[in-house]
Parts: sequence; C-alpha cells; structure tokens
Amino acid sequence: MDSSQYAAYRPLMFSIAYRMTGSVSDAEDIVQDAFLRASQDPAGQDGQVGSPKAYLATITTRLAIDHLRSARVRRESYVGTWLPEPLVGAGPGAPRGAPDPAEFAETSDSLSLAFLVLLESLGPAERAVFLLREVFGYDYGEIAGITGKSEAACRQVFARARRRVDEGRPRFETSRAEGEELTALFLAAADGGDMSSLLERLAPDVLFYGDSGGRGEVTFSAPLYGREQVAELIRLQVQRTLELDAVLTPAQVNGQPGMLARDADGGLIVVIALDVLDRQVQAIRVIANPDKLRHLGPVSRTWHLRWNERNRGVTPGEGAAS
Repeated sequence: MDSSQYAAYRPLMFSIAYRMTGSVSDAEDIVQDAFLRASQDPAGQDGQVGSPKAYLATITTRLAIDHLRSARVRRESYVGTWLPEPLVGAGPGAPRGAPDPAEFAETSDSLSLAFLVLLESLGPAERAVFLLREVFGYDYGEIAGITGKSEAACRQVFARARRRVDEGRPRFETSRAEGEELTALFLAAADGGDMSSLLERLAPDVLFYGDSGGRGEVTFSAPLYGREQVAELIRLQVQRTLELDAVLTPAQVNGQPGMLARDADGGLIVVIALDVLDRQVQAIRVIANPDKLRHLGPVSRTWHLRWNERNRGVTPGEGAAS
C-alpha cells in the first residue's frame, strides 16, 4: 500500500469510521491505524490483495467495531446528552480547510447528527452490517467477507437493524433555501433583531439537545421539549451572545443547516445544527463540549469564564488567575 492508495481510499475509510464512531478524532485514528496495518501486511506489500478498496474497508470496519466495544463503558458514563463530533462543511463562516460532508459520501442524510445518534441503538457489529448495506451499497457477500459473518447472518442482522432504524429515522425535507432562511432568522436575532420571526418558526413540539459533556455552565441530562421551553432557552442564549460580543456565522453541519458561534477572539464556542421539516425547526442540536470542537480550529478559552464573572458582578479578568 502506498501514499497514492491512501489518498484514493481515505474518504471511504473515513466515511465508514466516522459513521461507526460518531467521532472525527477517533475516525482519523482508525483510518491511520488501518492503513498502517495494511502497509505492514506482507500480502499488501506483495500486491497479493485482489481489491485494495475491499481490503482497506475490511480493516477499517473491524477496527471500528473493536473501538466501539472498548468505548462502550466511556459512552455509558458520559455526562449529559451525547451528540457526535460535528463535521462542518466548507462555506461562509466555516473554518479554513474544513471538510465538506459531500467529500465523504454520496448520501448526506446518513451524516446528520440525528441519524448518527440513532445508530447508537445498534450494537457494533449490527451497526457495521447496516451501514455497509444501507449507506455504502455493499452486497451481502462483500459484507460477510468484511464482518466475518455468513451471508445469511448478515441478511438477518440487516433486517433487524433496518426495522429499528426505520422506527426512529427522522424525516428531513430541507431545501438549501429553507435552511438559509431559518439560519438567517437566528443570525438576525443574535444581532439584536426581532426574535418573534424566529420563534414563530419553531415547531410546537420542537426539541433542543445540548452536549457540553459536563464542561459547560449548563449540562442537559435530557432534551428540552416544546416551543415555550426552547424559546426561553433561545432568548437566554441570544442575550449571552449580545452581552459577550460573540458572533454567529452560517455553516453546513453534517449536511444540515447550522451555525458556528465564536467569541471576540475568534475561538469556537458552540456548533449548532437545525433539523427542518415543513419550513419549521423541528430540533436544535448544540455541541459545546470543547473536546468535540478542537478538530475545527481554536476553541474559546474565555467564554464560560467571562459569563460566570458577569453573573457574579465581576468585571471580566478581575480575580482571574494570571
């Protein structure tokens, strides 16, 4: 295996690993480990591999399954609501060099945060079979070779996984224009504009998911439900944005309309993704855990400190450790 093959197959390998783990950093580690193993395998070095693509997909999938099994305890002890690490697409407000979700797969709906969370209901091997068939279009013979299961077993596993996923699969019918329109309403509100137009576009049963990993001022142990509760939270967040000179910019987050919030120094505070259906916001997902944002560039170091000091009536910087 050489560098040209790494460049050719890395997008596929990353696609598999990211959807399996929901983590950009873990996916990158898995891809590097997979290629390292392939390059050290005598069969790979001697050109005995019939299909480098299938060979690398197999190693990547098996490493991802092993990773998920070892990570299960960490996931169960996670503080608050768990959301995947976001992929931020190229576009206005996106970090320089940010990956475009379209680079990693043809089907952006399988990149949505809602879909990745839904995959958490599947076991590691079950998730692999489902993704390889549903998202990547492998036939059962190929899946059997990758996972080490029989074709009959793969068919049964996929059927069970498909039923479970279909029961909870979210429906999105967001056009780019609708996404941009709703994002603009958030930006206008954060810029001191009229909140009413934004709040009118929240669905009556809108959901708010917040993932701070216990690292932020607020930890959401469960989603907030309903227009009134979510609207009040948005009002509070807009107030914070205005008081602390933070800036919101639009971005594509895992193929969905979204925004990035940065502090006055350019540090990333949160990533926000919107689920939109019938021109209404059905769900808002906010990722504030700094460990899940570092792959997108510098993370804000001052946001929570400044906000807590404001709440205590302390001028930002006073009483802080030098």
